[in-house]
Amino acid sequence: NSMRLVITPLTDLCYMTLTGALHMRLGGAPAGPAGTGKTETTKDLAKALAVYCVVFNCSDGLDYKIMGRFFSGLAQQGAWACFDEFNRIDIEVLSVIAQQIQCIQLAISLGNREFEFEGNLIPLNVSFGVFITMNPGYAGRTELPDNLKALFRPVAMMVPNYRLIAEIILFSYGFADALPLSNKMQQLYALSSEQLSKQDHYDFGMRAVKSVLVAAGQLKRKEPETNENLLLIRAMRDSNVPKFLQHDLPLFHGIVSDLFPGIEVPYVDYGKLQLAIEDVLDSMH
Repeated sequence: NSMRLVITPLTDLCYMTLTGALHMRLGGAPAGPAGTGKTETTKDLAKALAVYCVVFNCSDGLDYKIMGRFFSGLAQQGAWACFDEFNRIDIEVLSVIAQQIQCIQLAISLGNREFEFEGNLIPLNVSFGVFITMNPGYAGRTELPDNLKALFRPVAMMVPNYRLIAEIILFSYGFADALPLSNKMQQLYALSSEQLSKQDHYDFGMRAVKSVLVAAGQLKRKEPETNENLLLIRAMRDSNVPKFLQHDLPLFHGIVSDLFPGIEVPYVDYGKLQLAIEDVLDSMH
């Protein structure tokens, strides 16, 4: 079994909006920046209700025929679909998709066992659900037409609760001091995003936090007796230092030493791998 999501007030809000939408025979439309958990929350709700959920990444190459076949299969199966970045589809196609979704939603609200879809009579499973996620304001995104907006309940997902998520995940990995460690981790990412230089490849969002937490959990499993502060510092250092530019490294190390005063991080020996990398670099210069 894969891990479940940490339940935060934002997750609760999204769950209630999506289940309320299903109750009214509508779809759900979480919107917000990348890495706020829109798709993951939809998938986790499907898992909680034991419904099969298909996640599909949309692009401007989709046409109404592909989407029609997609909806036809979902309506017969009774599965959910989560269309990621739905507003990347061309506006002409979105208008036809609205008609297709409306046709299925109408058949469900009428309680039909079969209905006509795209010229074929197909059986209908009423547990069908359609959800769309949107990243507003990015290049190449279109505004949804009004006839499509009317079929979905919107919910805004803007800022995840990093501290609470970090605390619960650290507890799940066996960290006894998860509360103070999660506070320090949130502070580190907040200070890094403010003080370090702005680079396209720097990421201080939820995905970066999750990768550090997973790394910390793996270190805890390998070395259960080691000081937990050390394990978290090593995880944060190993995940972040390789992508930082040289002039940002002293700033990052300064933030870490301020948040974890008096803790000396031992040098980690990577053995033959490090020697081989150093030899290659020496031969190149």
